[in-house]
Amino acid sequence: MRRLVLSAASLALAVGLIAVMPRLVGADWTAIAAGLGALGPGQAALLVVLWLAGLGLYTFVLTGSLPGLRHGQAFQLNAAGSAVSNLLPFGGAAGVAATFAMAGSWGFPAASVAVSTLVSGVWNVFGRLLLPAVGIAALLAIGEAPNRELGAAAASAGALLAGCAVLLGVALRFEGVARWVDARLRALADHVPHRAAALLRGLGASLLRIRAETLDVLRTGWKTLTFGMTGYLLLQGVLFYACLWAVGQPPRLAETVAAFALNRVLTSVVLTPGGTGVSETGTAAVLVHFGLDASAAATAVLLYSFFTYVVEIPLGGLVWAWWLSRRGRKLPES
Repeated sequence: MRRLVLSAASLALAVGLIAVMPRLVGADWTAIAAGLGALGPGQAALLVVLWLAGLGLYTFVLTGSLPGLRHGQAFQLNAAGSAVSNLLPFGGAAGVAATFAMAGSWGFPAASVAVSTLVSGVWNVFGRLLLPAVGIAALLAIGEAPNRELGAAAASAGALLAGCAVLLGVALRFEGVARWVDARLRALADHVPHRAAALLRGLGASLLRIRAETLDVLRTGWKTLTFGMTGYLLLQGVLFYACLWAVGQPPRLAETVAAFALNRVLTSVVLTPGGTGVSETGTAAVLVHFGLDASAAATAVLLYSFFTYVVEIPLGGLVWAWWLSRRGRKLPES
């Protein structure tokens, strides 16, 4: 019951934030509706193609992490898992359960699916570390830092994030580096409060465990994983720019990159499913700060959210229903 109440409250918060988002950034729903209604069929078709191409590229992340998985099966896993995650706060666990059920029905051992989930999660962490670094670099490139001190701090933060991503990748590849990182974290833990010390020691131990469990998959699949994740994020960025272009308000490339990076980071906010409401409001506010018309910015952000969040729910529902129907037909044969 408690989980049901929390889920309902989270969904209500998401709906409420979306409802007031236009007012918060200086737009209104009438102008947004007019902007969406002005989209031509060619523009809509382009957005659909970019969206589907991005989903197609993400299948490489899953096939690279689960040897033997076909791209069609990977598409189904991603669609069903995303639908569940988009509906529930902390929905990742339910999405993983759906992945285990579907992959298990195709004959994949639970241990292999667990490793796949771990590996694909690590590659998503890479993306979440690198995107803010890229966004910070874009902001610095267009001179958005208000003064030299903040600019230097932003540059340092971006370099730190990028460095963490690189160090994580090298540690997963080389055991000596992983053990060195573990030793450094344990040494640092001796000089911080108890709770922070436990966290640092746990991070080092987790790194060694993840490396041991995923080494075989990473040796053969890291190129496929990297290709899929890089291509997926690039196409997500292109889709974001295309949404801005479709409403007639494409900003400079650096501004687009910075706003896109912020949008992806804000989707990690766990107050609402997929950060819904939080990511749209924050992204629209940044675009308005960059000089975009408020109604156009809100329209573009909602359009982008439709493709990266809303439409994934019915798509995943259809995939899940199709999988259940096929599974039901096969049961009497077993």
